[in-house]
Amino acid sequence: MRSLIMLAAFLPLVAAPASNPLGLPASGSAPATSAMQIVLLLTALTFLPALIVSLTPFLRITVVLHFLRQALGTQTTPSNQVLLGLSLFLSFLIMQPVISEAYSQGWQPYEQGRLSGAEAWEQGSKPIRKFLLRFAREKDIALFLDISKSPAPRSAQDLDLKILAPAFVLSELRAGFQIGAVIFLPFLVIDLVVASVTLSIGMVQLPPVMISAPFKILLFVLVDGWNLVVGSLMKSFA
Repeated sequence: MRSLIMLAAFLPLVAAPASNPLGLPASGSAPATSAMQIVLLLTALTFLPALIVSLTPFLRITVVLHFLRQALGTQTTPSNQVLLGLSLFLSFLIMQPVISEAYSQGWQPYEQGRLSGAEAWEQGSKPIRKFLLRFAREKDIALFLDISKSPAPRSAQDLDLKILAPAFVLSELRAGFQIGAVIFLPFLVIDLVVASVTLSIGMVQLPPVMISAPFKILLFVLVDGWNLVVGSLMKSFA
């Protein structure tokens, strides 16, 4: 719960302008008032769903789990709520160190009056920027630099979040589709074998997909598939 509160308090800064994201005076002597904290928290609640979906591991995890369910052929089992809940908890587990660091470096000093809004943004966005940079491909970063007509930065740490955020989304989509394709292949082989056997013996009463479904589920259970998939996803963010 503490991680959720910190995430709600800080992540809206990602969508704010870089010059003065909190809209505060330049002087950092006055601590944040309760009214300002409430305004920022309400703003956080507005942006929070989009930020969680796009700028956390939630994106890759949901794509992979969707491909897994399609490969198993179970259609609606597990349900969307279960898959989204699992993705959300895994995302919070991965992002907790990043959000804790951003909170302690940015929001906490600002709340105590030791940093101005712009300084809190600069310090607090560093862990988030570092996380996005780890998983954003150079090719995707170059694409958005070209689209925005931005000059090439002197170093990767100087990249703006408006470049890093969409580059991270593209990179995560690519990674999710790659993992999903690898997961899909073994189950596709089972479908092809079952389809060949049923056609060769003239069994046309039942669709091959219905016959292969129990074999795919059995194989998945025997190899402890959920443990393997979730473990591999978590290690991909290590």
